[in-house]
Amino acid sequence: MPRRYVAVCGASEATPSQLEAAREVGRLLARSGAVIINGGFGGVMAAASEGASSEGGTVVGILPDTDRGGANPHLTLALATGLGQARNAVIVTAADSVIAIGAGWGTLSEIALAQRLDRPVFALDTWKLEGMETVDSPAEAVKRALEED
Repeated sequence: MPRRYVAVCGASEATPSQLEAAREVGRLLARSGAVIINGGFGGVMAAASEGASSEGGTVVGILPDTDRGGANPHLTLALATGLGQARNAVIVTAADSVIAIGAGWGTLSEIALAQRLDRPVFALDTWKLEGMETVDSPAEAVKRALEED
């Protein structure tokens, strides 16, 4: 079975409950063998990366700048793109599905891009938008994100 690639998108300034949810999402995705993709910096991105790396998972950070400075230390790979916020399109395009946690503006752009690309998005304590599936727990988010289309 091919590995699933799951983008974990979320607020760089997240609440403690959102950070814990992101850590658990990262742990569960890593245990399943999924590759986690995110923006590579702090907040939800760092928490999901930390959770995944604690389980030996693979985490790819798609960075907006031309250098790796400031990338969170839990990434397996840090890819400096020089694309700025346009890197959000790379994140969701590379993913089979998206888990969104928190309500930052970057998160909203990733949700919108994923919806345009027909990537399933699972919302966990984030924006409430028509056409996006809301889930109640990290376990449910991961279960749904790992389902084959």
